[in-house]
Amino acid sequence: MNNLYYVLGAGVLAMVYAFWKTSWINNQDEGSDRMKQIGASIADGAMAFLKAEYRVLAIFVVIVACLLAYAASSQGDSWLVSISFLSGAIASALAGYLGMRVATKANNRTTNAAQSSLAIALNVAFTGGSVMGLSVVGLGVLGVTGLYVVYDHLELFSDPQKLIQTITGFSLGASSIALFARVGGGIYTKAADVGADLVGKVEAGIPEDHPLNPATIADNVGDNVGDVNAKEEGEGMTPLLAAIGEDRKIIVELLIVSGEDINAQSEMGTPLHLAAGFGHNEIAELLIDKGANINTMDVDGKTAIDLAVSEGKRETADLLRKHGGKTGAELKAEGK
Repeated sequence: MNNLYYVLGAGVLAMVYAFWKTSWINNQDEGSDRMKQIGASIADGAMAFLKAEYRVLAIFVVIVACLLAYAASSQGDSWLVSISFLSGAIASALAGYLGMRVATKANNRTTNAAQSSLAIALNVAFTGGSVMGLSVVGLGVLGVTGLYVVYDHLELFSDPQKLIQTITGFSLGASSIALFARVGGGIYTKAADVGADLVGKVEAGIPEDHPLNPATIADNVGDNVGDVNAKEEGEGMTPLLAAIGEDRKIIVELLIVSGEDINAQSEMGTPLHLAAGFGHNEIAELLIDKGANINTMDVDGKTAIDLAVSEGKRETADLLRKHGGKTGAELKAEGK
């Protein structure tokens, strides 16, 4: 039992570190008044979304907790599984709240830091992301271990297996909130993104993310609620590949500076394969300048040029050819 107190201490340490990093983020320069205004609008929108979502989820959590208590009692198990479920749901919701708060605060601080140094901007962005990760781990450790200590101390279970079974309700509660937050955030993100594109680019002819497009704020709110609550699907998806897919050149450059492997293979090929397939010429040129192997073949024996040609990205194919790129067939003919 004494060892469990060390585990609780580790959870407390994680939360203390997360709050310390949150304080550090708050002390960073927010930038100009215009940046502060835009950042505040995005933060207000993100927190309004979270508040509305949690209001609906609270009803769901209470209903499910009651059903779990009834089902457990009917089968001779402990109704305390519902308490574990509620604890998990609260911990998950709190982690999402803390992550959203610091993510929206880190936005314009990262932008302002990028004006002086990419390394400083990466530090601010990475610190902001670490708060969410540490909050999830810390609250998870505190929740599971805390429930075990309380149930065991009160001697509510004579069978250790029944005690463990009751605690599993915590993971169900945490997963339920995370699932709905992920789905809700993803739907909001896509709705805001499509709305911004339709109103701005299609109807009014305003460039994407232009400050004259009012939907840009909604789009950025969607980015926050979607990215904080979501995780990437697919094997081998890395932050670098995700940034390339979204054509975020500055983020790609930051990740390369931080040490991301630009020749790493995944099921989508190398980062250069992905940039070529999407036709992101500036990112493709950046990767080449940073030392990307232009003639690396993927698992299907295709090079970046092959993907550019198959996707109809003629300009990208010409760019790669200019830098010495060859097709997979040409390399095979050369015996490489």
